[in-house]
Amino acid sequence: MAKKKSTTTPDTIGTNKQARRLYDILETFEAGISLLGSEVKSLRGGHVAFKDGYVQFRDHSAFLVGVHIAPYEKTGEYDQHDPERPRQLLLHKREILVLKAKSDQKGLTVIPMKMYFSRGKIKVLIGLGKGKNVHSRKQDLKDRDIARDTARQLADHR
Repeated sequence: MAKKKSTTTPDTIGTNKQARRLYDILETFEAGISLLGSEVKSLRGGHVAFKDGYVQFRDHSAFLVGVHIAPYEKTGEYDQHDPERPRQLLLHKREILVLKAKSDQKGLTVIPMKMYFSRGKIKVLIGLGKGKNVHSRKQDLKDRDIARDTARQLADHR
């Protein structure tokens, strides 16, 4: 009998480290993504940069904009993809309508948080976020420093 594979832990390709630092994430959604073959090969090597990526809504569709997927080095010059091209996200119509309505509100935006493999397919975790101001970011840093110091002190007393 064949050993059953565990599908509980997705294989992470890349994470957007700035997402939780710059935004308060209110909701998250899992979306598929429409890619070219050379993009998939490049992602298998982990060549993705989220930098200023966001989700844009056009014609009842959602597109991932500003995410850099490096060109695959073993693909010929004639078959290379544009690293910064908008890529269509595969979501249900009702999810697109909900996200579009919420992102039209002042201060809310949809950003990519993580890209990973799930059962052989590439998925993108997108989050509906509200931008943090400078004061709240500094407060988060202070809270994290205090938590780290107290954990260190508790470990020393044991």
